[in-house]
Amino acid sequence: MASPMTDNDPSLLLDNQLCFALYSASLAMTKLYKPMLDELGLTYPQYLALLALWERDGLTVSELGERLFLDSGTLTPLLKRLEAAGHVSRLRDTADERRVLVRLTPSGRQLKARALRIPACIRQATQCELDEIRAMTRQLQGLRSRLHT
Repeated sequence: MASPMTDNDPSLLLDNQLCFALYSASLAMTKLYKPMLDELGLTYPQYLALLALWERDGLTVSELGERLFLDSGTLTPLLKRLEAAGHVSRLRDTADERRVLVRLTPSGRQLKARALRIPACIRQATQCELDEIRAMTRQLQGLRSRLHT
């Protein structure tokens, strides 16, 4: 009988784990973004929040959380730091006091112009063609969708 340490069941090999491939790729991607985001004074999650707001300014905190797949316990401190940096403002919705709207400030809008170079830098660093990036993105979005249902 083979011992657990010598049994090479392929289902338990680290390099056969989808979770590890996603995790290690995510770490590498975040490391790639770090110096570019440091120049902007942003963390990666803050950058993601700004991307969502550059697409559609004036989201509620709950809409932003849904868009980023973040709970309010994670999102609120992130937004407080963006607000302290002067990039966003959080205001109660006059139509519904329970809702908090997140709006870009002039500083937050100006960051968009400085961030425009990032996607091209990422594309160059990954050595992926745009079609390949789009295909991988769609595939990962599909996986995320299946995992959330």
